[in-house]
Amino acid sequence: MLITADGCRRRRLFRNAPPSPPADTVSASPKIRTDTIATAPPPVLPSIDPNANVDQVDFAYLTAKSKVSFKSKDQDINNANVNLRIDKDSLIWLSVSGVGVEVARALITKDSVVIMDRIHREYSVFDYASLSQRFNFNLDFGLIQSLLVGNLPLPKEPAQRVKNEKDFLLLRQREGKVLVDNYIGEQNRKLKKLLVVEQPTKNSLTLDYEDFTVLNNFLFPYTSLVTVDYKSKNDGQPYQTVLRIRHNKVELTDKNPGFPFSIPPKFQRRP
Repeated sequence: MLITADGCRRRRLFRNAPPSPPADTVSASPKIRTDTIATAPPPVLPSIDPNANVDQVDFAYLTAKSKVSFKSKDQDINNANVNLRIDKDSLIWLSVSGVGVEVARALITKDSVVIMDRIHREYSVFDYASLSQRFNFNLDFGLIQSLLVGNLPLPKEPAQRVKNEKDFLLLRQREGKVLVDNYIGEQNRKLKKLLVVEQPTKNSLTLDYEDFTVLNNFLFPYTSLVTVDYKSKNDGQPYQTVLRIRHNKVELTDKNPGFPFSIPPKFQRRP
């Protein structure tokens, strides 16, 4: 009897059920009340210590063998061989060669830049004021050294804060009329991009670092691209200077590599 009653109940349910739609008929999607769906909360950004320091490369002396390309409105140099030596915060020495022969040598100090042209037997001496006027951009020793090794051009002050900016951490600094934006990697805390803008002129320097490699427990950028956009004071036209540095070999050492620099007596000083 239980079996029979159950069978009858199933037959009654089948008779009362609505007819099945044809096989080629697609049923409409049921309406969903959107007011009952909770809105997903915005993604939570990783917490950032506003006092976090930026990873800096520390050394006594640096030596490097590099390829350098330089392009401006007056010059176009492609893949020159350069030997680089740095006495931290004191001297920068460069030797430029082509086909195994040195063609130029430069010595950069905190006060001046001296460039010796062996091909034309000439040399030039610049102070930073004249160089800044030539490129219409504020240059100094600290900025040049930072460009070469990937450190902050300005020291981070205790009151300065690091904040999230898209895919980077942003450290914004100001020195006089110059605004400096340091874009720092979230994971390795290395400077990856630098934007320096002079507020009165809007002349800018952009620096991109790539090919980071572990060197003496530091992450060192083996490729640097420097772009200077400026408006000439002479004709008022915009110009661009591009410098690319690719390091083939870099060493950080405590041993003085030597910085030989002497101008032969017969060399003429260019005005």
